[in-house]
Amino acid sequence: MSKMERIGFIGLGSQGGPMAERIAAAGYPLTLWARRPDALAPFLEKGATAAPDIATLGATCDHVGICVVDDAGVAEIVDQLLPAMRSGSRIFIHSTILPEHCVALAERCAEHGVAFLDAPVSGGGPAAAAGTLTLMCGGAVDVFEAARPVLESFGGLIVRMGDVGAGQRAKIVNNALMAANMGLAHAAMEAGRALDLDGTALRDLIKASSGRSFGFEVYARLPTPGAFAHGAPLLRKDVGLLMASLPDDASAEALSRAATPFLSAACGD
Repeated sequence: MSKMERIGFIGLGSQGGPMAERIAAAGYPLTLWARRPDALAPFLEKGATAAPDIATLGATCDHVGICVVDDAGVAEIVDQLLPAMRSGSRIFIHSTILPEHCVALAERCAEHGVAFLDAPVSGGGPAAAAGTLTLMCGGAVDVFEAARPVLESFGGLIVRMGDVGAGQRAKIVNNALMAANMGLAHAAMEAGRALDLDGTALRDLIKASSGRSFGFEVYARLPTPGAFAHGAPLLRKDVGLLMASLPDDASAEALSRAATPFLSAACGD
C-alpha cells in the first residue's frame, strides 16, 4: 500500500483516538469525523483533516476504519459511507459487533465494489498508543494483505482468523474468557474470605502460583469490583454477543455463568 493513500477514521475514543494518532504518525494523510467537533482539535493540531460529514469522509478516503461502541453505531456510519465511497476502497470494522452483522455489511459493501474486513482489537488505549494492539481479522486474504501496512501502524500481533466475521468470533470468545477469568477470580477471593484468609496475602500468592491469569491480575488491582465500572459494560456486551452467536450452547453458557457474578457486582446490579 502506498503511503499516499488517504485513510479515514471514525471513533476517537480511548482506544480509537490513539489508533488514529498512530496512523497519522506513520505518515498517512488522515481524515477524521466526530460527533463532537472539540474531539478533533488535538488531531487537527497534528496535521489531520476534519470532514464536515461522514459522506465526505467516505468520498475522499481509500481506507476507512470504524471504532465505535456497538452494532447500531457501526450500521449508522456504514449507511452514510457506502453511497459515497469509490469502488476499490475499503471499510475496516475495529468495533466488536455481531459476526453475522459483519457478514451482512460485507455483502452490502460488495454491491458497491467496496472491500470489507472486520478487525476488532484487544489491548486498550495504552497498547494502541504503543502500537502493540492485537488485531483479530476476518476477510479476504488480498484485502487483509493490502491493508496490513495501515494495521501495522497501531498493531503488534495481527492475525487473519478466516473469512468475514471470523475476527469478531475470535474477539468475543477472547473477551468472554477474560470476563470468565475475572468472575472466577472474584469467586476465588470470596472463597478465601469465607475461609478466613487474608485477602492481600491470597492475592499475592495466586499471582505467583498456578491459579494466576491475566484476568486475575486485573481483578487483583481493583479495590472493589465497582472500580471496574468503566470496563464491565463492554465485557458484558461481548459476553452477550457470544450468547447471541451461540444460543443454547453449553460452552458459551459456561463462560457467561462464570462471568456474571463479577460483571453484576462491577456494574452495580
